[in-house]
Amino acid sequence: MYNTILFDLDGTLTDPGTGITNSVLYALKKFGIEVSDRSELFKFIGPPLMDAFSEYYGFSKEQSEKALMYYREYFSDKGIFENALYDGTKYMLNEIKSKGKNIILATSKPEEFAIRILKYFEIFDYFDFVAGASMDETRNQKEDVIKYALDGFGITDTSKVLMVGDRKHDVLGAKKFSIDSAGVLYGYGSEDELTNAGATYIVKKIEDILKLV
Repeated sequence: MYNTILFDLDGTLTDPGTGITNSVLYALKKFGIEVSDRSELFKFIGPPLMDAFSEYYGFSKEQSEKALMYYREYFSDKGIFENALYDGTKYMLNEIKSKGKNIILATSKPEEFAIRILKYFEIFDYFDFVAGASMDETRNQKEDVIKYALDGFGITDTSKVLMVGDRKHDVLGAKKFSIDSAGVLYGYGSEDELTNAGATYIVKKIEDILKLV
């Protein structure tokens, strides 16, 4: 049985689709790029943003750094709150906490943004530790964030840890530390993506997470 649950944020606890895509649209417009179908930008939800700008738009490192700066220009003021808590998130966190489990956030979103979001939705107090990316991008890969969470909370036995997330990055990051993972289908990753990455469990609805803990 798991005694510590690591949660991704975007696409797992909250639906950040509007804020993230608006921020990406804002950044791309600075480069003269217009995107007519917002859903094309959903792929930006999950992976480190500099990697996404590089992979999806062929940006150089310098261009990606500029794009990230523009992204944060919009996100830090408006995009961060163009966000919604998934129905059942508070209930699920409360139930896990009532079982005496440790709850840790492990997100590739910069830590200071993640903390603001948790406080905005009044779920910050459910978390025993918050691990996010660093603003200078030196800690932005999911495996780096997970290591930071494990070290920061003093976890050495990963057999009792479960990572919950909606993208392959969550699953692959967890595997680096022999951590079981639950891939959720209500977020932004597909069943194929999560299965192919090697998710231990596939979860359709947020309340189903409670069956695993």
